[in-house]
Amino acid sequence: MKRRDCLAATLAAAWATPAWLQAQTRPRSVGERLHVLATLTMPGLGRERTLRVYLPPSYASQPSRHYPVVYFHDGQNLFDDATSYAGEWGVDETLDALAAQTGVEAIAVGIDHGGEHRMRELNPWDHPRFGPGEGRAYLAFVANTVKPHIDRRYRTLPGRAHTALAGSSMGGLITWAGLCLHGDTFGGGLVMSPSLWAAPAALDGAARQTWAAGTRIYVYAGGLEGGDMAANAERLHRLIEKPAVAALRVNETGQHNEATWRAELPAALRFLFGLGQPS
Repeated sequence: MKRRDCLAATLAAAWATPAWLQAQTRPRSVGERLHVLATLTMPGLGRERTLRVYLPPSYASQPSRHYPVVYFHDGQNLFDDATSYAGEWGVDETLDALAAQTGVEAIAVGIDHGGEHRMRELNPWDHPRFGPGEGRAYLAFVANTVKPHIDRRYRTLPGRAHTALAGSSMGGLITWAGLCLHGDTFGGGLVMSPSLWAAPAALDGAARQTWAAGTRIYVYAGGLEGGDMAANAERLHRLIEKPAVAALRVNETGQHNEATWRAELPAALRFLFGLGQPS
């Protein structure tokens, strides 16, 4: 079996594992500023999805303040060891540290993945092994259902300049697709270890994509992820045209796991919020 195919098989099996079985021995690792909301119906997909919302440190004490929002895919893996597959990203701890260091604060919304549906939901293109792509319906759900719901419920800055997408692996692929298909809604994104192998067509229109001024895109890949991950990330970065502001970082020792993405997150968020270029 080719290395890329082996990775695909491992990912598909992992995400299909029941969450209760994955997490049954791990303690919870979240604070009181994480809200787990009632499920939302996904139009066109006939499913429901849980949202996990992190509120920044000043949210309760500054009732007139409004905040940018980053929408993350694979919500189970972001905040809590007890719900993660293989460790959490530490999004809450990272954003708390960023707030303490820079004063920049943001709301983070985690959209749970669909388990056995993940490989289709996070791919707008059909795949010969995983089936018809459902990514366009998923992105419409994020843009037209999730975002308005969050804007109504919380004090957000709703404009595209203050709204971003973020994800890794298949989540990186759907983040890239979301920036292309819903650029009027999302003004930035963290495209981490994007699974471009699952959708070669994702690169086809990149050179023709028109980016609004101020768009910020952070592209990341690890050198030990296998397949063409790093080469595809470098190609994607080359194809992103100005006036989009894009950064590329390839970590030669980076692996395809949550620990690596957690380590990369501080630099990625700093770039997203205009606090500097990656080193």
